[in-house]
Amino acid sequence: MSVQHRLNSLFENHFGEKTTHYHPLAPAASYRRYYRLSSDNYTAIGAHNQNIPENRAFFALTKHFTAKQLPVPALYAVSPDETLYLQQDLGDTTFYDQITALQNSRQLLPDELTHTYQQIIDALLSLQIVGNEGLDYSVCYPDAVFDQKAMLWDCHYFKYCFLKPAKIEPDARSLEFDFDTLTRFLLQAPAHFFMHRDCQSRNIMLQEGKPYFIDYQGGRQGALQYDLASLLFQARANLPAHQRAYLLQYYMQQAANKLPQFDAPLFEQHYYGFVLMRCLQLLGAYGFRGLYERKQHFIGSIGSTLQNLDWVLQQTNQYLPLPTIQTAIEQVIAQDKWKPYNTQYAAAAPLTVIIKSFSYRQGIPTAPAEPGGGFVFDCRALHNPGRYPFYQTLSGLDKPVADFLKAEAAAEEWLSHVFALVDQSVENYLSRNFTQLHVYFGCTGGQHRSVFCAEELARHLSQKYGVKTELLHTNKQNWVV
Repeated sequence: MSVQHRLNSLFENHFGEKTTHYHPLAPAASYRRYYRLSSDNYTAIGAHNQNIPENRAFFALTKHFTAKQLPVPALYAVSPDETLYLQQDLGDTTFYDQITALQNSRQLLPDELTHTYQQIIDALLSLQIVGNEGLDYSVCYPDAVFDQKAMLWDCHYFKYCFLKPAKIEPDARSLEFDFDTLTRFLLQAPAHFFMHRDCQSRNIMLQEGKPYFIDYQGGRQGALQYDLASLLFQARANLPAHQRAYLLQYYMQQAANKLPQFDAPLFEQHYYGFVLMRCLQLLGAYGFRGLYERKQHFIGSIGSTLQNLDWVLQQTNQYLPLPTIQTAIEQVIAQDKWKPYNTQYAAAAPLTVIIKSFSYRQGIPTAPAEPGGGFVFDCRALHNPGRYPFYQTLSGLDKPVADFLKAEAAAEEWLSHVFALVDQSVENYLSRNFTQLHVYFGCTGGQHRSVFCAEELARHLSQKYGVKTELLHTNKQNWVV
């Protein structure tokens, strides 16, 4: 029996109504798969995960947090074999979406965003402190406590999944000494709180202005600082240093109101140590998910995370010297491929990248004879959402289509190869003051796959280079609507 059939049955048994819509959501860093199911009166998020111990941790944590009225999704139903479950549908808006929208509108950090960060910090403190009360940590997976063993696992994740692929080989004994120094320092911080473990903006949903935490399957007992470091030092959020400092002070003020023994100066020292640990863990994850699995948005976060780590190492050097790690990071940064491109230079350059989607039924658009350079990519190798009734009146501009292509067609991996080719030409053309580069994407109807890929390339080039783009969907007048 298929996952779809089993989730539909679970939904119908719980809500008493047949599903009218079922579609996959875009995958993230984990191997869990999510789907949105709905009927005439109900909606839910269905999950499929073969890792039963991880699922059991999520079930137990969710029941505990729900009983304490903490902001997490309600758990509706679980399949008998515990590989499928239904949870509350909190919508499509993550905190990352809000940050991105405001950044794209050139509003760096308006009052609205600062207020949202404060709401999240308030909710996070409740999750950490109230969530800890009476929690049986034996339910946690894979570990009950963020202890030295778990910290060293993250350090080695950084070593083997990031440094080695980056071809950086520090002295093994010296590097292990730094790992030991860092973990022993962090173990001095009070650690009797619930730790979400991945408290970043993609794991915070916003529903009617209220934040909800998701994906806390890896939660365990630990120090307060780690989750705050995860929130404020997420690479893609790109918070300015002064705003991080302001929000750190806000967190400490709120924590002092809730914890009589709270020591702000000591908390701040350990906080920056946990920022170091989080950055090491992130680089390990970006190395594995990006450099190995070729997921582009992870690769795009490496440069900012390196800058964050280099900055924090300078802040902590006096009381937490880690010379081998610092030298390794300096060596990686010296590799120019991780350095963010000068977007102001690209924006002022004469180059325009002209991106078009098209239908092979109508034929490949003709490029101007002069200069006429560029690429044509055939998207028909990607699984076609247009074959399914739910997607036929949608286009590659719509989120359900994007989610389908990311989940069912491995579109991100396919696009990572496209981006690598186009990036090389963009950098070359910028250096030679060329004026045009043409990139065309085709699929059968010119409505779903080609449109999605064209949009993704335009977004990628804007974020990475700041280069001028012109985007045209040539078959739009023939779309099925």
